[in-house]
Amino acid sequence: MEAFEYGREEVAKLSEALRRHQHLYYVEANPVISDLEYDRLMNRLIELEEKYPELLSPDSPSQRVGSDLGSSFPEVSHSVPVLSLDKAYSAEAIVQWIGRVRSRGEQQLSFVVEQKMDGVSLVLYYEQGLLVRAVTRGNGFVGNDVTANAKTITSIPLRLSQPVTIAVRGEVFLLKKDFDRLNLSLEVPYANARNLSAGTLRRLKSRETARIPLRMYAYEASGPFIQEHIHTHGALLSLLKDLGFFVNPQFGVFSETSSMEMNQQLSLSPHTLGGYSDISEYIGLVEQQRKDLPYEIDGLVIKVNELGVREILGYTGHHPRWALAYKFDAPEAETVVQSIDVQVGRTGRVTPVARVGTVKVGNSMVSNVTLHNQDYISLLELAIGDTVAISKRGDVIPAVERVVEKNDVGNSTWLIPQNCPSCGSALVQEGAHTFCPNTFCPDQVIGRISFFVGRDQMDIEGFGPETVAFLVEKGLLHDVPDIYRIPYGNLVGEPGFGEKKVQALLRAVEASKDRPFRTVLVSLGIPDFGKKAVGLLIDSGIASIDQLLELVDTNNREYLLSIKGFGEKTVDALFTYLSNHHMREQIRRLNEIGINLYEDISSHSEKQSQIFSGQIWCVTGSFQNFSPRSKALQQIEAHGGRTTSSVTKKTTHLLAGEGAGSKLQQALTFGTTVVNEQQFLSLLKED
Repeated sequence: MEAFEYGREEVAKLSEALRRHQHLYYVEANPVISDLEYDRLMNRLIELEEKYPELLSPDSPSQRVGSDLGSSFPEVSHSVPVLSLDKAYSAEAIVQWIGRVRSRGEQQLSFVVEQKMDGVSLVLYYEQGLLVRAVTRGNGFVGNDVTANAKTITSIPLRLSQPVTIAVRGEVFLLKKDFDRLNLSLEVPYANARNLSAGTLRRLKSRETARIPLRMYAYEASGPFIQEHIHTHGALLSLLKDLGFFVNPQFGVFSETSSMEMNQQLSLSPHTLGGYSDISEYIGLVEQQRKDLPYEIDGLVIKVNELGVREILGYTGHHPRWALAYKFDAPEAETVVQSIDVQVGRTGRVTPVARVGTVKVGNSMVSNVTLHNQDYISLLELAIGDTVAISKRGDVIPAVERVVEKNDVGNSTWLIPQNCPSCGSALVQEGAHTFCPNTFCPDQVIGRISFFVGRDQMDIEGFGPETVAFLVEKGLLHDVPDIYRIPYGNLVGEPGFGEKKVQALLRAVEASKDRPFRTVLVSLGIPDFGKKAVGLLIDSGIASIDQLLELVDTNNREYLLSIKGFGEKTVDALFTYLSNHHMREQIRRLNEIGINLYEDISSHSEKQSQIFSGQIWCVTGSFQNFSPRSKALQQIEAHGGRTTSSVTKKTTHLLAGEGAGSKLQQALTFGTTVVNEQQFLSLLKED
């Protein structure tokens, strides 16, 4: 009875979590956990419901596929259920599944293996060859009518080559290059191409959808014509291609029949032909080629090729028995949570961080893992001493996927403390996150000042985080303006402060007073208000802090919202921050010191040529002609380029000076164009 009660509690907790994640994924197109993590939550719920059938409720998340229903679009019933697929995470599991399916039939079977596009599912309904309706997957039985938006997608035919009545299922997606290009223009970039595709498909104005180069691959169809004339999935793909759809040519067909025989039976030539024993090798090959594909895939789909056998195999309440999804697993390793620390950021946001036993995940060693917030920890039921599985989501960010084994000392689920570990103030909850409300919390002060003096902001050389922490601890540095009031000469003789260092620090602090207004404004650290937003603001004619404060004081939100690229979130953050008494006092003191809070835009009438337009530059190392190197960043931006503080796959150029280290190695790995100082000067001179 006790086990049953524990089961009831876990089912209730899992159901609540899954409903929330279904809403985030299907309605808001903003998932906060990986597909792998979601699938594991769902699999655990199904396991418990099978063990305790009396706990299975009619509204259980296991009884539905998820919902993307919204109030903006009419609801439409699907003619056939649009179900999700059962999952496998290893080639061995696929081989076992194929064995089970073969054992249920008397005839020889073949299997089609297709790429699982990481996009948005869409069902197209045609009557007598004309597109009459396009419907999102919704909950599998009812979806939203997005016909007007679907008609803007050029790969969706408005009229078929034959006058058939048919329902076609496909995946709407963006090419990687199109996603990267579009994401550069957004103030708040999308996490992945799938989210951008989903958001675009639900735009209220179809002309906005038309601006985004969405595409669709068709992969399934149903209707009387299919039942009467089409007998295999290979023939179905061939029909879809003949009707005018884009069909992904990258698929394999595997059977006991010889490749020559099978090839003669197929209307559309597959990418690969082989026997059952070749499937594992094919899966490995696709995983290797995945990174080089022009679009994102998150797995493979294995289907019975013979449509008649599909009818015999049928469906469960959740998925068809004739198809299986193989999901690519992120690199994963197991380790033990040794402790959990709380970090307080410059904005006061509290972030728990797990210190784990150092373990190799993918190609890197992991010892610290961000735990996001209390909801995330509670969902995992994570405690100190637990053995956990660590993955690298998107092959970049370390994350705790699940608890593998509970600790043996009785530690319960870890809770964020009620008081700030830095200043002792009572913490407050805002949405899903926890904050320290004390503006003068030492950790916030150190974070705020460290951001202000950083290389990508005021770039005060020698003023690193250790120096900031030392000066705060000594009581010499209480906030940003104090940087310009410290009696640096008195530091000579302190640990790490020799005569030369102090003199260099003095020169760097004094030189920072000449930084342009746009650099100062970025350095203030206003949330959601980075270089791009500041540039848009100044280009619109707001070229001084006084003008900006006047807009805030008169509540002139309309002016800011009229600036192309400014959204409600950016304007809200700006008004909140600049209405704060502490920020106003900080600006007043910086003005008294002589920091540049005005920019002369009269010279902007003759703009410099945009030789770096469309390029993303990172700058590293030291230079003879660009000291501090923020001067190089200014040249790049003045000539139309964008700048970034780190090298990623999106970075097009790296300006490398003396002492260029890890960023140079990353650039060489990504194939980024590397430019030295002389080459950079030549580019500017030619211009």
